[in-house]
This record gives sequence, structure tokens and C-alpha cells, in this order.
Amino acid sequence: MATSNFLVPNGTFFVELIAFIIVLAVVGRYVLPPLNRALQQRQAQIQSELAAADESRLEAAAADEERRRALEEARQRARDILEQANRSAERARAEATALGQEEHDRILASALAEVNQARQHALEEAVTQMSQLVMDVVERVIGREVDAETHRELVNEAIAALQTSTGSGSGATP
Repeated sequence: MATSNFLVPNGTFFVELIAFIIVLAVVGRYVLPPLNRALQQRQAQIQSELAAADESRLEAAAADEERRRALEEARQRARDILEQANRSAERARAEATALGQEEHDRILASALAEVNQARQHALEEAVTQMSQLVMDVVERVIGREVDAETHRELVNEAIAALQTSTGSGSGATP
């Protein structure tokens, strides 16, 4: 019996080698071209997706920059509106202060006019009462009734004395 050595080729080796070369040729001719096309398509698809991703990243960066610019513009507008509101508030406060001062001045003038009018009225009332008192005192002192001319002179003297003591200087006569 002959022992077979696997290192020495025999007849089946050549058949197997020819079958392997035929399978390799069939695979190389019919299987590899579609597989290469599929791999190339996949590679092209991956490259286009990478290019689209790069483009999307650039668009996102541009959109981010646009968002930042819009945000800064909105902040600036808000600062402008706030500044304008502060100016309007200051102007309204100044107007309110001016109106308040005008109202104060008007009320003060009105009060002074009322005080002067009341003073004048009190002075006139005092003159009337004084003339009556003077007439009563004169009649008692003299013991007789005083005529109208003498009465007028006495009243005018009393009014002059009263005006001099109050310092009003208004010449009110009964």
C-alpha cells in the first residue's frame, strides 16, 4: 500500500485546481463587477452624504450666526425701547412737576386773593363798627346827636388811623 503524501500532487489536485480556476474566473467575471459597482455606489453615496453633512454643518453655522445677529439686534432694539421709555417717563415726570407747580401757584394766588378779600371785608366791617362806636361815644360825650357832616369827618379820621395802623394803604370810605 502506498502511502499518500499530501505534499506531492496527485490527479485530484489538478482537477481541483482547474475547478478552482474556473470558479475564480466565473466569480471574477460575473460576481465581482456587480459587487464592485455596488461598493462604488455605496462609496459615492457615503461621499455625497459626507458632502451633504458638511453642507448642513456650514448651513447650521450660518443659521447660528444669523440667530446670534438677530438676537443682538433684538437686544439693541430692547435697549433703544427702554431708553425711549425712560426719556418718555422723564418727560412725563417733568410735565407733571410743571403742572403741579402751576396748580400750586394757582392755588396759592387764589388763597392770597381770598385772604386779601377777607382782610378787606374785615377792614370794612371794622370801619362800620368803629363808626357806629365813635358815633355812640361822641353822642354820650357831647350829650347830643351829631349831624351827618361831623359824623363823616369823625369816621374818615378813624379810617385813616386804622389804615395807618394796619399799613394797608387802601382808601376805603363808607
